[in-house]
Amino acid sequence: MCRVVGKGALAWCAGWMCCLWVSLCAGQTFPNKPLRMVVPFPAAGGADIFARLVSRKLADQVGQGVVVDNRAGASGIIGSEFVAKSAADGYTLLLGTTGTHSTNPVVYAKLPYDPIRDYAPVSLVAEAPFVLLVHPSLPVRSVAELIAFAKARPGELNYGSAGIGSSSHLGFEQFSLMAGIRMSHVPYKGLPIATSDTIAGHLTMTWDSISASAAMIRNQRLRALGIGSLKRSPLMPELPTIAEAGLPGFELVSWYGVFAPAGTPGDVVRRLNSEIVKAVASPELREQYAALGATQVSSTPEDFTAMLKRDIAKWGKVARDVKIEMQ
Repeated sequence: MCRVVGKGALAWCAGWMCCLWVSLCAGQTFPNKPLRMVVPFPAAGGADIFARLVSRKLADQVGQGVVVDNRAGASGIIGSEFVAKSAADGYTLLLGTTGTHSTNPVVYAKLPYDPIRDYAPVSLVAEAPFVLLVHPSLPVRSVAELIAFAKARPGELNYGSAGIGSSSHLGFEQFSLMAGIRMSHVPYKGLPIATSDTIAGHLTMTWDSISASAAMIRNQRLRALGIGSLKRSPLMPELPTIAEAGLPGFELVSWYGVFAPAGTPGDVVRRLNSEIVKAVASPELREQYAALGATQVSSTPEDFTAMLKRDIAKWGKVARDVKIEMQ
Protein backbone atom coordinates (compact mmCIF):
# COMPACT_ATOMS: atom_id res chain seq x y z
CA MET A 1 0.00 0.00 0.00
CA CYS A 2 1.22 3.57 -0.78
CA ARG A 3 0.91 6.42 1.72
CA VAL A 4 0.27 9.49 -0.39
CA VAL A 5 1.64 12.80 0.83
CA GLY A 6 1.24 15.48 -1.82
CA LYS A 7 1.06 15.34 -5.60
CA GLY A 8 4.71 14.25 -6.07
CA ALA A 9 4.25 11.19 -3.91
CA LEU A 10 1.01 10.38 -5.70
CA ALA A 11 2.76 10.53 -9.06
CA TRP A 12 5.60 8.33 -7.80
CA CYS A 13 3.15 5.78 -6.43
CA ALA A 14 1.18 5.72 -9.67
CA GLY A 15 4.37 5.21 -11.70
CA TRP A 16 5.55 2.39 -9.44
CA MET A 17 2.20 0.62 -9.70
CA CYS A 18 2.26 1.03 -13.48
CA CYS A 19 5.72 -0.60 -13.71
CA LEU A 20 4.58 -3.46 -11.51
CA TRP A 21 1.48 -3.99 -13.64
CA VAL A 22 3.51 -3.99 -16.88
CA SER A 23 5.88 -6.58 -15.41
CA LEU A 24 3.04 -8.84 -14.30
CA CYS A 25 1.29 -8.51 -17.64
CA ALA A 26 4.48 -9.36 -19.52
CA GLY A 27 4.72 -12.68 -17.71
CA GLN A 28 1.04 -13.42 -18.24
CA THR A 29 0.96 -12.59 -21.97
CA PHE A 30 4.30 -14.19 -22.89
CA PRO A 31 4.62 -15.56 -25.49
CA ASN A 32 2.51 -13.65 -27.98
CA LYS A 33 4.56 -14.55 -31.07
CA PRO A 34 6.63 -17.55 -32.28
CA LEU A 35 9.79 -18.55 -30.41
CA ARG A 36 13.13 -19.66 -31.84
CA MET A 37 15.11 -22.58 -30.41
CA VAL A 38 18.72 -22.37 -31.63
CA VAL A 39 20.59 -25.68 -31.88
CA PRO A 40 24.34 -25.04 -32.20
CA PHE A 41 24.90 -28.39 -33.95
CA PRO A 42 23.80 -30.02 -37.23
CA ALA A 43 20.39 -31.61 -37.74
CA ALA A 44 19.78 -35.22 -36.64
CA GLY A 45 22.27 -35.13 -33.76
CA GLY A 46 21.35 -35.53 -30.09
CA ALA A 47 20.89 -31.80 -29.44
CA ASP A 48 18.70 -31.43 -32.53
CA ILE A 49 16.53 -34.43 -31.59
CA PHE A 50 15.84 -33.19 -28.05
CA ALA A 51 15.27 -29.62 -29.27
CA ARG A 52 12.61 -30.81 -31.71
CA LEU A 53 10.89 -33.11 -29.21
CA VAL A 54 10.67 -30.38 -26.56
CA SER A 55 9.82 -27.62 -29.06
CA ARG A 56 6.84 -29.49 -30.50
CA LYS A 57 5.38 -30.08 -27.05
CA LEU A 58 6.14 -26.52 -25.94
CA ALA A 59 4.42 -25.09 -29.02
CA ASP A 60 1.28 -27.11 -28.28
CA GLN A 61 1.20 -25.86 -24.70
CA VAL A 62 1.74 -22.13 -25.30
CA GLY A 63 -0.19 -21.84 -28.57
CA GLN A 64 2.75 -20.36 -30.47
CA GLY A 65 5.13 -21.89 -32.98
CA VAL A 66 8.67 -22.82 -31.90
CA VAL A 67 11.12 -22.75 -34.81
CA VAL A 68 14.21 -24.95 -34.48
CA ASP A 69 17.16 -23.08 -35.95
CA ASN A 70 20.34 -25.12 -36.56
CA ARG A 71 23.38 -22.84 -36.39
CA ALA A 72 26.20 -25.35 -36.38
CA GLY A 73 29.93 -24.79 -36.36
CA ALA A 74 33.04 -24.50 -34.23
CA SER A 75 32.02 -27.13 -31.66
CA GLY A 76 28.76 -25.34 -30.90
CA ILE A 77 30.38 -21.95 -30.41
CA ILE A 78 28.68 -20.16 -33.33
CA GLY A 79 25.10 -20.87 -32.26
CA SER A 80 25.87 -20.33 -28.58
CA GLU A 81 27.38 -16.91 -29.25
CA PHE A 82 24.38 -15.97 -31.40
CA VAL A 83 21.95 -16.56 -28.54
CA ALA A 84 24.19 -14.88 -25.98
CA LYS A 85 24.03 -11.71 -28.09
CA SER A 86 20.31 -11.94 -28.92
CA ALA A 87 17.56 -9.79 -27.43
CA ALA A 88 16.87 -10.77 -23.81
CA ASP A 89 13.11 -11.12 -24.27
CA GLY A 90 12.66 -14.89 -24.07
CA TYR A 91 11.87 -15.37 -27.75
CA THR A 92 15.34 -16.65 -28.71
CA LEU A 93 16.48 -19.71 -26.78
CA LEU A 94 19.48 -22.04 -26.91
CA LEU A 95 19.47 -25.81 -26.62
CA GLY A 96 22.80 -25.99 -24.80
CA THR A 97 24.80 -29.12 -24.02
CA THR A 98 27.66 -30.45 -21.94
CA GLY A 99 29.91 -29.40 -24.81
CA THR A 100 28.74 -25.80 -25.19
CA HIS A 101 28.56 -24.99 -21.49
CA SER A 102 30.79 -27.41 -19.56
CA THR A 103 33.70 -28.61 -21.70
CA ASN A 104 34.19 -25.78 -24.23
CA PRO A 105 34.74 -23.26 -21.41
CA VAL A 106 37.50 -25.37 -19.84
CA VAL A 107 39.40 -26.41 -22.98
CA TYR A 108 39.24 -23.26 -25.11
CA ALA A 109 41.68 -20.53 -24.15
CA LYS A 110 39.15 -17.91 -25.27
CA LEU A 111 35.42 -18.11 -25.99
CA PRO A 112 33.13 -15.36 -27.35
CA TYR A 113 30.64 -16.13 -24.55
CA ASP A 114 30.72 -16.87 -20.84
CA PRO A 115 28.68 -19.97 -19.89
CA ILE A 116 27.45 -18.39 -16.63
CA ARG A 117 27.43 -14.62 -17.14
CA ASP A 118 25.90 -14.51 -20.63
CA TYR A 119 22.87 -16.77 -20.09
CA ALA A 120 19.77 -17.23 -17.99
CA PRO A 121 19.45 -21.01 -17.47
CA VAL A 122 15.82 -22.13 -17.87
CA SER A 123 15.75 -25.91 -17.35
CA LEU A 124 17.49 -29.16 -18.11
CA VAL A 125 15.51 -31.29 -20.56
CA ALA A 126 17.42 -34.58 -20.95
CA GLU A 127 20.40 -36.70 -20.02
CA ALA A 128 21.89 -39.38 -22.27
CA PRO A 129 24.63 -41.68 -20.95
CA PHE A 130 27.70 -42.80 -22.86
CA VAL A 131 28.44 -46.51 -23.24
CA LEU A 132 32.01 -47.85 -23.14
CA LEU A 133 32.48 -50.01 -26.26
CA VAL A 134 35.42 -52.25 -27.15
CA HIS A 135 36.25 -54.40 -30.16
CA PRO A 136 35.15 -58.00 -29.53
CA SER A 137 38.68 -59.30 -30.10
CA LEU A 138 39.88 -57.56 -26.94
CA PRO A 139 40.16 -60.31 -24.27
CA VAL A 140 38.22 -58.41 -21.58
CA ARG A 141 34.60 -58.66 -20.51
CA SER A 142 34.39 -56.10 -17.72
CA VAL A 143 35.69 -52.68 -16.73
CA ALA A 144 37.93 -54.28 -14.09
CA GLU A 145 39.46 -56.63 -16.68
CA LEU A 146 40.00 -53.70 -19.08
CA ILE A 147 41.83 -51.74 -16.41
CA ALA A 148 44.06 -54.70 -15.53
CA PHE A 149 44.76 -55.36 -19.23
CA ALA A 150 45.65 -51.69 -19.86
CA LYS A 151 47.90 -51.49 -16.80
CA ALA A 152 49.96 -54.38 -18.15
CA ARG A 153 50.29 -52.59 -21.53
CA PRO A 154 50.79 -48.86 -20.87
CA GLY A 155 50.12 -46.78 -23.98
CA GLU A 156 49.33 -49.77 -26.21
CA LEU A 157 45.54 -49.48 -26.20
CA ASN A 158 43.88 -46.63 -28.07
CA TYR A 159 40.50 -44.95 -27.96
CA GLY A 160 38.52 -42.76 -30.32
CA SER A 161 36.73 -39.56 -29.36
CA ALA A 162 34.58 -36.92 -31.03
CA GLY A 163 37.59 -34.59 -31.06
CA ILE A 164 40.14 -32.94 -28.80
CA GLY A 165 38.42 -31.37 -25.81
CA SER A 166 35.10 -33.12 -26.45
CA SER A 167 33.08 -34.79 -23.70
CA SER A 168 34.17 -38.20 -24.99
CA HIS A 169 37.83 -37.15 -24.90
CA LEU A 170 37.61 -35.73 -21.38
CA GLY A 171 35.60 -38.79 -20.33
CA PHE A 172 38.41 -41.12 -21.36
CA GLU A 173 40.98 -38.90 -19.68
CA GLN A 174 38.95 -38.99 -16.46
CA PHE A 175 38.61 -42.77 -16.82
CA SER A 176 42.39 -43.12 -17.24
CA LEU A 177 43.17 -40.84 -14.30
CA MET A 178 40.80 -42.70 -11.99
CA ALA A 179 42.02 -46.13 -13.17
CA GLY A 180 45.71 -45.25 -13.15
CA ILE A 181 46.24 -46.30 -16.78
CA ARG A 182 47.68 -44.74 -19.92
CA MET A 183 46.10 -45.05 -23.39
CA SER A 184 46.55 -43.35 -26.77
CA HIS A 185 43.97 -40.85 -28.02
CA VAL A 186 42.71 -40.81 -31.62
CA PRO A 187 40.45 -37.78 -32.24
CA TYR A 188 37.69 -37.97 -34.86
CA LYS A 189 35.10 -35.56 -36.21
CA GLY A 190 32.24 -37.21 -34.39
CA LEU A 191 31.56 -40.43 -32.50
CA PRO A 192 29.81 -42.30 -35.37
CA ILE A 193 33.13 -42.42 -37.26
CA ALA A 194 35.00 -43.55 -34.15
CA THR A 195 32.41 -46.26 -33.56
CA SER A 196 32.75 -47.48 -37.16
CA ASP A 197 36.52 -47.69 -36.77
CA THR A 198 36.12 -49.60 -33.51
CA ILE A 199 33.89 -52.12 -35.32
CA ALA A 200 36.53 -52.38 -38.06
CA GLY A 201 39.25 -53.05 -35.50
CA HIS A 202 41.20 -49.84 -36.12
CA LEU A 203 40.48 -48.72 -32.56
CA THR A 204 40.47 -50.60 -29.28
CA MET A 205 37.51 -48.69 -27.84
CA THR A 206 35.27 -45.66 -27.93
CA TRP A 207 32.18 -44.15 -26.33
CA ASP A 208 28.79 -43.89 -28.01
CA SER A 209 25.18 -43.46 -27.02
CA ILE A 210 23.24 -46.54 -25.97
CA SER A 211 20.59 -45.96 -28.65
CA ALA A 212 23.17 -45.67 -31.46
CA SER A 213 25.12 -48.74 -30.36
CA ALA A 214 22.39 -51.09 -29.07
CA ALA A 215 22.00 -53.04 -32.33
CA MET A 216 25.77 -53.40 -32.76
CA ILE A 217 26.09 -54.65 -29.18
CA ARG A 218 23.32 -57.21 -29.64
CA ASN A 219 24.76 -58.59 -32.88
CA GLN A 220 28.19 -58.77 -31.16
CA ARG A 221 29.96 -56.38 -33.50
CA LEU A 222 30.87 -54.43 -30.37
CA ARG A 223 31.19 -55.39 -26.72
CA ALA A 224 29.75 -53.02 -24.12
CA LEU A 225 31.57 -52.99 -20.78
CA GLY A 226 29.63 -50.34 -18.89
CA ILE A 227 27.37 -47.33 -19.03
CA GLY A 228 28.40 -43.87 -17.89
CA SER A 229 25.27 -42.99 -15.92
CA LEU A 230 25.02 -43.62 -12.18
CA LYS A 231 21.96 -45.83 -12.76
CA ARG A 232 21.50 -48.70 -15.21
CA SER A 233 19.54 -48.01 -18.38
CA PRO A 234 16.09 -49.57 -18.87
CA LEU A 235 17.09 -50.00 -22.52
CA MET A 236 19.84 -52.44 -21.49
CA PRO A 237 19.41 -53.25 -17.77
CA GLU A 238 21.96 -56.07 -17.84
CA LEU A 239 24.75 -53.57 -18.56
CA PRO A 240 26.40 -52.39 -15.31
CA THR A 241 27.35 -48.80 -14.66
CA ILE A 242 31.06 -48.07 -14.87
CA ALA A 243 30.87 -46.87 -11.27
CA GLU A 244 29.64 -50.25 -10.04
CA ALA A 245 31.84 -52.23 -12.44
CA GLY A 246 35.19 -50.94 -11.29
CA LEU A 247 35.44 -47.14 -10.98
CA PRO A 248 33.29 -45.90 -8.06
CA GLY A 249 32.07 -42.33 -8.63
CA PHE A 250 32.70 -42.32 -12.38
CA GLU A 251 29.99 -40.57 -14.40
CA LEU A 252 29.85 -39.58 -18.06
CA VAL A 253 26.56 -38.37 -19.49
CA SER A 254 25.54 -35.78 -22.04
CA TRP A 255 23.07 -33.29 -20.63
CA TYR A 256 20.83 -31.00 -22.66
CA GLY A 257 19.18 -27.84 -21.40
CA VAL A 258 17.44 -24.64 -22.46
CA PHE A 259 19.04 -21.24 -21.96
CA ALA A 260 17.79 -17.70 -22.57
CA PRO A 261 20.10 -14.70 -22.95
CA ALA A 262 21.25 -13.04 -19.71
CA GLY A 263 18.93 -10.24 -18.65
CA THR A 264 15.74 -12.04 -19.73
CA PRO A 265 13.01 -10.90 -17.27
CA GLY A 266 12.56 -13.25 -14.33
CA ASP A 267 8.84 -13.73 -14.93
CA VAL A 268 9.52 -14.77 -18.53
CA VAL A 269 12.18 -17.26 -17.39
CA ARG A 270 9.73 -18.67 -14.83
CA ARG A 271 7.01 -19.05 -17.49
CA LEU A 272 9.42 -20.81 -19.82
CA ASN A 273 10.61 -23.04 -16.99
CA SER A 274 7.06 -24.01 -16.04
CA GLU A 275 6.12 -24.91 -19.61
CA ILE A 276 9.35 -26.81 -20.34
CA VAL A 277 9.13 -28.82 -17.11
CA LYS A 278 5.55 -29.72 -18.06
CA ALA A 279 6.61 -30.69 -21.59
CA VAL A 280 9.48 -32.89 -20.43
CA ALA A 281 7.22 -34.72 -17.96
CA SER A 282 4.61 -35.55 -20.62
CA PRO A 283 3.84 -39.21 -21.42
CA GLU A 284 4.62 -38.59 -25.10
CA LEU A 285 8.17 -37.51 -24.36
CA ARG A 286 8.61 -40.32 -21.82
CA GLU A 287 8.08 -42.88 -24.58
CA GLN A 288 10.28 -41.04 -27.08
CA TYR A 289 13.09 -40.57 -24.56
CA ALA A 290 12.95 -44.24 -23.54
CA ALA A 291 13.44 -45.29 -27.17
CA LEU A 292 16.59 -43.14 -27.24
CA GLY A 293 17.95 -44.52 -23.98
CA ALA A 294 17.69 -41.02 -22.52
CA THR A 295 16.39 -39.85 -19.16
CA GLN A 296 13.70 -37.22 -18.64
CA VAL A 297 15.18 -34.53 -16.42
CA SER A 298 14.10 -31.01 -15.64
CA SER A 299 15.15 -28.45 -13.07
CA THR A 300 14.61 -25.03 -11.59
CA PRO A 301 16.81 -22.29 -13.06
CA GLU A 302 18.70 -22.17 -9.75
CA ASP A 303 19.39 -25.92 -9.68
CA PHE A 304 20.44 -25.82 -13.34
CA THR A 305 22.94 -23.05 -12.57
CA ALA A 306 24.36 -24.98 -9.60
CA MET A 307 24.73 -28.15 -11.70
CA LEU A 308 26.46 -26.19 -14.45
CA LYS A 309 29.01 -24.75 -12.01
CA ARG A 310 29.76 -28.23 -10.64
CA ASP A 311 30.18 -29.62 -14.14
CA ILE A 312 32.58 -26.85 -15.18
CA ALA A 313 34.65 -27.44 -12.04
CA LYS A 314 34.74 -31.21 -12.68
CA TRP A 315 35.87 -31.01 -16.31
CA GLY A 316 38.13 -28.05 -15.60
CA LYS A 317 40.15 -30.20 -13.20
CA VAL A 318 40.46 -32.99 -15.76
CA ALA A 319 41.55 -30.54 -18.48
CA ARG A 320 44.17 -29.02 -16.20
CA ASP A 321 45.43 -32.39 -15.01
CA VAL A 322 46.09 -33.61 -18.55
CA LYS A 323 46.90 -30.16 -19.95
CA ILE A 324 44.24 -29.86 -22.66
CA GLU A 325 43.87 -26.39 -24.16
CA MET A 326 42.41 -25.31 -27.51
CA GLN A 327 43.14 -22.02 -29.23
